[in-house]
Amino acid sequence: MARPSRKDLLCIAAFLVFASAIQFSFLRSNPPGFFIDESSIAYNAHTIATTGSDEHGEPWPLFFRAFGEFKNPVYIYLLAGLYRITGPSIPAARGLSAAAGLLTALLLGVLATQITRSRTVGLVFAVFALLTPWLFELSRLVMEVAIYPLVMVLFLLGVWNASQKTRWGVLQILALSTTLALLTYTYSIGRLLAPLLAIGLVFFITRTRLLSLFITWILYASTLIPLLVFNQRHPDALTIRFRNITYISKDSSGLALALEFLRHFFANLNPLRLFVSESSKVSEIVHIPGPPALLTITALLLIAGIIAIMRKGQFKAWWCFIVYALAVSIVPSSLTNDDFHLLRLAPLPVLLLMITIPAFNWLVDSESTRQKIAVMSVLFLVAVQGLWFQWEYHLSATSPRRLHTFDADYTQKILPAALNNSGSAPIYLADNSARPGYIQALWYGTLQGIPLKKFVSLGFDRSAPEGAVVITTEQMCPRCRVLAESEPYTTYIAQGPPRVLSALRDEQMRAELTVSNAPVQMNAGQQVTIEVAVRNVSTVDWLTAERSNAEFRISVGNHWFNANESIFKNDDGRATLPRDLHPGESLVMPLTINAPNRVGNYILEVDLLQENVSWFGVKGSHTWRGSIRVE
Repeated sequence: MARPSRKDLLCIAAFLVFASAIQFSFLRSNPPGFFIDESSIAYNAHTIATTGSDEHGEPWPLFFRAFGEFKNPVYIYLLAGLYRITGPSIPAARGLSAAAGLLTALLLGVLATQITRSRTVGLVFAVFALLTPWLFELSRLVMEVAIYPLVMVLFLLGVWNASQKTRWGVLQILALSTTLALLTYTYSIGRLLAPLLAIGLVFFITRTRLLSLFITWILYASTLIPLLVFNQRHPDALTIRFRNITYISKDSSGLALALEFLRHFFANLNPLRLFVSESSKVSEIVHIPGPPALLTITALLLIAGIIAIMRKGQFKAWWCFIVYALAVSIVPSSLTNDDFHLLRLAPLPVLLLMITIPAFNWLVDSESTRQKIAVMSVLFLVAVQGLWFQWEYHLSATSPRRLHTFDADYTQKILPAALNNSGSAPIYLADNSARPGYIQALWYGTLQGIPLKKFVSLGFDRSAPEGAVVITTEQMCPRCRVLAESEPYTTYIAQGPPRVLSALRDEQMRAELTVSNAPVQMNAGQQVTIEVAVRNVSTVDWLTAERSNAEFRISVGNHWFNANESIFKNDDGRATLPRDLHPGESLVMPLTINAPNRVGNYILEVDLLQENVSWFGVKGSHTWRGSIRVE
């Protein structure tokens, strides 16, 4: 290819200016706050940059312990390196992700240029990638997944370069093995995806490449040794998150699991969500509701790209590999309960866009008037929908949904209320185990120069002393004088001494339970929230606990029985009594139940229990039962 002309250089410069305006505008204010996982990553990057240890004092960890799971290292260490220069800040952190987004679009343009040997196609394709909503929104998050599309593109560049060589030299082998390792250690899905992609390199096997391919696999396998050693030293550390989100269980038959996988696989390719409108609950961290994940014109370009590949007989090793990579990129997400999870499907937009390259080449590389009109129409639609999405994205910054999702009120209401009322006394942090808000105090305390000894963690079960100022994510607050609230956070002053609960006697465990919205049919593994009306028919007060893990707390829960009344699952959902319940009083509690993974007829039983004492039903109280068919 000829050296770039002055016109080419001007076009590239114009693209970089335009891309920088797209990627770096309003980094401080949109998203409007800092999501809890972002604060965890940013704070650990700060501690690595300043002390060489994570928040728990672990020096130079391979994986970072946070919230009952382990976060991947690549993004955190990159951010730590940046913080060594800039110091900790939200704009610097978001700037790293934005830069990764810009580089992703730029390198996609480079890859398109190499494939088509047309700088015009490369530039148009780079703009197309830049304006793709899915890729843009990932690049606004301070999370591991923000750089995953970039790592995927680096891998594809390595594959393309290798595919053009009759023999693979040291550079090709190192490029492939290194980017496979990056795919493995950058985001959790890579622990499955990267080995699958490594297997896919068999599409490029020839007699002259066979030895090089084996060396590539051996080098990549050697990079997995630290991961395997870590997992041996920390059993289940790298799998506990997956076990919590998968539908796979020992109770499911092979056929049921296969059918469930196929259902999720095709749900993750839902064209309505891809090209028309996407507003799924599991994607709320990433996506503003309404616009599709990809530009709508992408659907037509995909069809045209496939046709162009087939008509020109280009369905060679490279395109076989791209189709294979697209298919396996959906596999990790399809093993989880969620459909169309934009984070776990992060490689998918890159691979879908790749298939549109032949369509762009066909449109641009033509002298016919019809095709020139077509390419102008495509560019117009890309620009209109892409820029309209940018407008909607920035308008959404102050929407209640995004303010809530990104904890925007933490620095506006929650933390100031605690600081203004605590004086020289400590601020206590009392977190629900499902919402570890302590990290927000540590992160924002760091940014505001507050000594971190100001914050005292109560763990998941201790109560605050009388008169203490507390920031909590607990939903129960029986002795609170509330200072500020913004769900899920509450700042309060503890009134009176800590509550001391005691075990109920057998005759005090008497309740009437009613479920008004019990389903008669559920899908295998499906989650449903039912409403349980609880009435205290004993002669004593049932006191709510201050902490969700407190001893002797009263909760509502459920069991599953087979149709013959033999036990199937003894303990399923749980919901803690939200307030005191006096004799004769009633309240309605939501309880999330999880259907068995095996098809059949079941009996759902709902009961109360006092933790560390007994289920009420065992002591003679009436339970509620209903029949449910699992399909």
